[in-house]
Amino acid sequence: DSSMNYSAALYREGPEQSLESAQTAKMDQIADRLDLSPETRLLEIGTGWGGLAVHLARRSGCHITTTTISREQADLARRRVKAAGLEDRIEVIETDYRDLTGTWDRLVSIEMIEAVGWRDFPTYFGQCSSLLKPDGSMLLQAITIDDDAYEVEKASRSFISRYIFPGGCLPSMAEISRCLARVTDLTITWKDELRLDYAHTLAEWRNRFNAATSQLQQLGYDERFRRMWVMYLSLAEAGFRSG
Repeated sequence: DSSMNYSAALYREGPEQSLESAQTAKMDQIADRLDLSPETRLLEIGTGWGGLAVHLARRSGCHITTTTISREQADLARRRVKAAGLEDRIEVIETDYRDLTGTWDRLVSIEMIEAVGWRDFPTYFGQCSSLLKPDGSMLLQAITIDDDAYEVEKASRSFISRYIFPGGCLPSMAEISRCLARVTDLTITWKDELRLDYAHTLAEWRNRFNAATSQLQQLGYDERFRRMWVMYLSLAEAGFRSG
């Protein structure tokens, strides 16, 4: 969509809701749950293409530090921040989350944890906890795997972990709870399930991807890539629909 979010949207008006509207609803829910205000200092771990930071700063007036290890994402995010006139509210940095220092009122991390790797889940949560002020709060959006399948997920070489997200691993809710109990003083105060919302999101991504296939060749992508990407989007959608 125009915000370039590549995480689950929030379809609370039904499947006829547009992707743009559903992504805005997702970002609005994040702002509401974090109780953002112009006085809030917010850290975002995983900038993406900058859409969430721009939306949250524009909606609430909060001050945001957002970090990514992708130079391409940082460059585009800075351009989007400048175009939105929010340079006084948003700072885009290129720092690994493990190297961050300082403390913030709030922390948000949207579907970045899947790239951390299972060995570093405790490191991730421990660092997030240390970056928050004592009365701070964090909102995490994550694709999780069933608790009973987590050990298999850690050891697997699936299609997605081999071709789409090398080195990635999905946490389970039980693993998240273990990490919180072992290395943080954080507790879970709210959670929501976006499983079918993600299925809707992926179906719309696939439709838009298929409609734009004429552009692939000029961008340097071949037929093998097209087929692999459609398979990935279909496989992921089927996974969310089936639980």
